[in-house]
Amino acid sequence: MRIVMGAQNCGFGPVSELVAVSRPLHGHERVFVGDGVAAVFARRNPDAFDTVHDTGGMSGEAAAEMTDELLRGSDHVISVMDAELVIRSVVARRPVTMVDSLFSFWQLTQPLSGIHERCATMPRSGLAAAERHLTGLSPHERVVAAHLLATHSVVQNFPGVTERAAEFAALGPGPRMHRTGSIVDVEGLRNVTRAAEPEHDLLINVGGFKNFLLDFDVNDDYVRLLDRWIPDLLRDWPRFRRVLVCGGPFGEGRERTVSAAGGTADCRLLRQRELLQVAASTPDYLMAPGLTALHEAIALGRLPLAVHEQHYAHVFTMRALDGTEFGRSGGRFTDVVPGHPLPEDDFAGTAALVELAGRIRKDDELYARYRRTFNERIEHYVSLTPAQRQHGVEELASLLGGEPVHTAMTGILGAPRAA
Repeated sequence: MRIVMGAQNCGFGPVSELVAVSRPLHGHERVFVGDGVAAVFARRNPDAFDTVHDTGGMSGEAAAEMTDELLRGSDHVISVMDAELVIRSVVARRPVTMVDSLFSFWQLTQPLSGIHERCATMPRSGLAAAERHLTGLSPHERVVAAHLLATHSVVQNFPGVTERAAEFAALGPGPRMHRTGSIVDVEGLRNVTRAAEPEHDLLINVGGFKNFLLDFDVNDDYVRLLDRWIPDLLRDWPRFRRVLVCGGPFGEGRERTVSAAGGTADCRLLRQRELLQVAASTPDYLMAPGLTALHEAIALGRLPLAVHEQHYAHVFTMRALDGTEFGRSGGRFTDVVPGHPLPEDDFAGTAALVELAGRIRKDDELYARYRRTFNERIEHYVSLTPAQRQHGVEELASLLGGEPVHTAMTGILGAPRAA
């Protein structure tokens, strides 16, 4: 079976989930198509795909033409939160599976029944007609529409998923929904070896960072705040002599090493399975609160400490997990500026976080509070006993568990034919 695959361009979360779905599909032809941060991640993990088509250097028309041609030649399509790829697949009359780790996150400004009716009556004659028909849907509503349009819907378990799945079921016949546990690279996790002598004392995983608003040189106050803070981390915490800061902002020629107070912090981007090895062995682990990285940590038996939120989805995640040790103990920008308004909206909320990071970075008094309150969070984290950390892992695992995603995908695609 020839499977065309793509992922939403919002950090490394969606594309790392695509890699996790793709890797076990041995015997199928796996074709990636996409651009931006998704293509960067796909190129750095080429073993997950048989072919990688990076459309980033192409004109919009040429990229669309290539994508549509690949879809027409496919047997099945897998989209991780990329609504446009689902719509294109439906127009191309190809079966498509929508994979989503944020199913309960998407905000609706109109009734789900109205979106369902819009999808049911969407013309399939061409993309332009389909897009005109869906005009007026917000970006979040387009993702929900993609679930309604898809042949299969694979959603990762999280608070709120059960309730939204019930709302979908109440609409009547529709895509078959599969609720799963962690959408992670099970094979890679299984093969992790824990180094007897860890290379680093602390791992800081900031994820892909780049999304619809954030970029490495645009709206990058969060990264620039990290640049100011990392030397102070080395000064404040002598136990962290060897720090690895990993993520999208430090890839493709942006690698650097920071030294202060006898410690060093290497900032670079690792391949996914290299990062799993480091995460398994490094004694202490700080991470941006993205769900994929969190699920990987749970699978490794590691309880990380959340660093401050980069975008609104991180705020959503931390609120939903507030009853857990991970949710309670993580860093938050409200520690620093408690009265700062945060709009309950993906774009506006993310923009407010960018503004907060900029204010804190530039204002010495706010920065001092950021440094002090984050040190308090780190102090609590390093004081946790092994038993307390294990309990923190277990409460997350019980909350987020479910059917293995590969079991769901095998049921959808069937076992590949022998060569």
